[in-house]
Amino acid sequence: MNSIFIKKYFLPGFIFQSLIIGGGYGTGRELVEFFLTAGPIAGLMNMAVATIIWSFVLAVCFELARSGHNYEYRSFIRVLLGKAWTIYEVLYLIGVILVVSVMGSASGEIIHDIFDIPNILGIVIMMVLVGLIVFYGSSLIEKLFSLWSVILYAVFMIMFIAVFSRFSDTIGMSFYKQSSDTTWIIGGIKYAAYNIGLAPAILFCVRHIETRKEAIISGLIAGVIGMVPAFLMFLSMLSQYPKVLDASVPVNLILNELGWDSLKFIFQIVLFGTFIETGVGLIHGFNERIVAVYPQLTNKSRLAIGIALLIISIFVANAVGLVGLIAKGYGTLTWGYLIVFVIPVVTIGLWRILYGTGWKFQAN
Repeated sequence: MNSIFIKKYFLPGFIFQSLIIGGGYGTGRELVEFFLTAGPIAGLMNMAVATIIWSFVLAVCFELARSGHNYEYRSFIRVLLGKAWTIYEVLYLIGVILVVSVMGSASGEIIHDIFDIPNILGIVIMMVLVGLIVFYGSSLIEKLFSLWSVILYAVFMIMFIAVFSRFSDTIGMSFYKQSSDTTWIIGGIKYAAYNIGLAPAILFCVRHIETRKEAIISGLIAGVIGMVPAFLMFLSMLSQYPKVLDASVPVNLILNELGWDSLKFIFQIVLFGTFIETGVGLIHGFNERIVAVYPQLTNKSRLAIGIALLIISIFVANAVGLVGLIAKGYGTLTWGYLIVFVIPVVTIGLWRILYGTGWKFQAN
């Protein structure tokens, strides 16, 4: 496959995955909160629901962005919501702070676990690396995200194979522990709405897409790319179900039970890289929004904005903690994204695609 093909059909999925995987997703904590608490079978059903929603919404978003040349969230949302676009901006900034807070909290725990150093040092390392990547902009981000996604997939697959080869019977038996008193789609809807709500941050990568067919196919693929690592992680967590429900960092419980120290070390390094990816994706999306208004924004200004957002987020992370951030913060924000972003995209956005009613944003 040539690079143009990858940029059109797979790069958006890699970047979407990079946006959502840090913090709670990568550690397994989000998957516990939104899926596994419903039980093994219901959890998988909820994951399928989330994947369908992701793919559909991303396909619509990519086509809207392509057809209107709206490659950052400000112009995209202004057309979608009209005068109400500032509501999304508030939700976006809250989402950035919340997700980066989760990422920062998890970064400190991971680095402490690997090197037995204070959590704050891991947070500082993460902040420095995020700032440097944001400084160099879209081209470097696209290359790094694509490379890291390949590495991520490989490590998640290795972990799943190792866990399944040792705990396949336990994983199979966990499905008999499914409770009938649970929700079968609500978790998937909430999880999809929360994560997809930040999707406009990745519209910079849609510039490579030229036709409606490419946009729709790319969006459908992106939803699947985003969920495959979660599916592998979910099945792996079933090897320690139900005690994994109480783990702050479920992936550490899995790797400790596996007893493969070298895999744990590699996985945690890769996981730390996903935290950096998520932070970069969110902050770069905000910087692209600023550039749309102030084209003269320098790389130093990008760096300063990124560091400011990171510092605010880290204070939140230290004050609340990883489990509290995911359990308390995500639920409320999820409904905001559902109302302000997801529903307008699948109604107003789809209507504009089908009937071509003046999507392109005209500045002032």
